[in-house]
Amino acid sequence: MLELLSLGFFVGVLSGFFGVGGGTILIPLLLFLGYATKEAIGISVLQMVFSSVYGSYLNQRRGTLDISMVLPIGIGGSIGALLSGYITSSFDDLTLEIIFLSFALFALMRLFFKTKEDKKELELNKFVLLGIGVPLGALSMTIGVGGSILLVPILVGFFHVSLKKAISAGLFFVVFSSFAGLISHSILGEVNYEVGLTVGLASLFGVYLGIYLKDKIDATLQKRLLVGFYLLIVVYLIYRIF
Repeated sequence: MLELLSLGFFVGVLSGFFGVGGGTILIPLLLFLGYATKEAIGISVLQMVFSSVYGSYLNQRRGTLDISMVLPIGIGGSIGALLSGYITSSFDDLTLEIIFLSFALFALMRLFFKTKEDKKELELNKFVLLGIGVPLGALSMTIGVGGSILLVPILVGFFHVSLKKAISAGLFFVVFSSFAGLISHSILGEVNYEVGLTVGLASLFGVYLGIYLKDKIDATLQKRLLVGFYLLIVVYLIYRIF
């Protein structure tokens, strides 16, 4: 129990600080602790419901969340995430880990590209944003991540959204994808509720600290830390798979 509570708090800090649902770090840690891949995905999905809802509430209070921008992407993500449980059940564990590694590599490469801060933020049609959300929700919840691991680099690298705003948007997107993903994975019996609730409740305390730290540090340092975070995930997954 103490191990799970500590794990939840640690994941919550990273979730609030980097705008991720928590699965990006929680799944590798659960795999390291001996959980099967599909069980780890189910636990991660449940934990993300807690961290994303509370974290988005805090971001909204602090004025860093642009709901109108993320809402269409979130709706699309929830539609796609409803399919995630069925997609997960059709792959073996090794394939799921390779897909997870591909996600992390893409996010890492996008963040390495320098984005000019003076570029004007692009405005897209809401139907385009909806279309982006559907595959993002389906693919990300298939491997137990909320989607922000891809959404944040996309918003920063392609649409020139500021990093702090993109991180808040990424966490809000996870609200939609995690709720729909939980429904899908629960139907197929892939969620360990006892472990998921323990980790999820503990993560709430970490989320508060993570968001506080996010709003205090310089954006350049935050981006470097985010790159380092993704790099650690990639190295661990390469070691585990190969």
